[in-house]
Amino acid sequence: MIAPIVSVIMPTYNGADLIGETIASLQAQTLGDFELIIVDDCSTDATVSVARSVADPRIRVIAAPVNRRVVLTRNAAFAEARGRYIAALDHDDLSHPTRLARQVAYLEAHPEIVLVGSAANILCDGAILPPALAPLSTPALIAWLMRIENPLVWSSVMMRADAARKLDPFQRPDRVYAEDFDLYHRISAYGGVARIDDALLTYRRHGGGASQLQATAMRERATEVLADAYVPVFGDAAAETAALIGRYVMAHEPVPDRATFKRVGETLVRLQDAFLTQHKPDAESLALIRWETARRWGRIGRAGLRTGGLTLGDATGVRPDHLGMGYAGIEELILSRLVGTIRSVQRRERKRG
Repeated sequence: MIAPIVSVIMPTYNGADLIGETIASLQAQTLGDFELIIVDDCSTDATVSVARSVADPRIRVIAAPVNRRVVLTRNAAFAEARGRYIAALDHDDLSHPTRLARQVAYLEAHPEIVLVGSAANILCDGAILPPALAPLSTPALIAWLMRIENPLVWSSVMMRADAARKLDPFQRPDRVYAEDFDLYHRISAYGGVARIDDALLTYRRHGGGASQLQATAMRERATEVLADAYVPVFGDAAAETAALIGRYVMAHEPVPDRATFKRVGETLVRLQDAFLTQHKPDAESLALIRWETARRWGRIGRAGLRTGGLTLGDATGVRPDHLGMGYAGIEELILSRLVGTIRSVQRRERKRG
């Protein structure tokens, strides 16, 4: 049997209401040389029946004998994959028609890249929202953002099968809720990670999603991934440092005071300096790295102002070097947004009074 170009792996559990639309989005692909491997994790609804009712020889539906939860179920789907490339897709997300073709073309044109994602729209309460991540990227920017957050949507990812098979296991059960973020870090040992900046996926956000129900667990597991990455820079303080970044950069918690705000900034500076020394990015990537870091710094400051943890003097007075502050136009933009935020807070307080 001739292997397909792409193997799409899909774990599923109680997805009967959504999986049909997801399968249809694959059947509409401009690249038709793929297989879809669905492994059902003992659903209690009609998921298996719905999937098996689709008459398409490219689809294989495997019913697991016991419930193993998402990571082991995804690993079981990966074990069945025969394609040169592995594409991720959860049962409730929608691939745009050119997704597979464009990602295959990207990987074939960039042999140094082992994994590529894409921008993703968000489907929430019937409305399509624009992507929430950085609008422009380079592989160097994605590598930097992986040091402070998760810059990719799992269902948008395609990777080289030969690199993925070097991972043992494919995804680690002990990193559940951040198993994708963990995989990105582990597979980057074999090549670059990149993102196509056009939206090639629609990610469905709904109340039953793990991202809504397991936010605390996701942050804890992601912090563990960052702690491993931080050891070369922070040594014994890696776990403490990762917890700081996990709380205020990844989870967007507002800083409680000026001292914490300053500490977050100093940590970002140290991380960024170490990254730039190691990777020596080109001028375009360097500008994006500094700009995106400055945006996050400004967001942390605005959140602190809104919740009262910071004063305007705190927000503008703690200015770490090398986060983009001081570059033409950036400081003015960040400052204007901070001023706008504090004025909004003041107006609300006057109305309450």
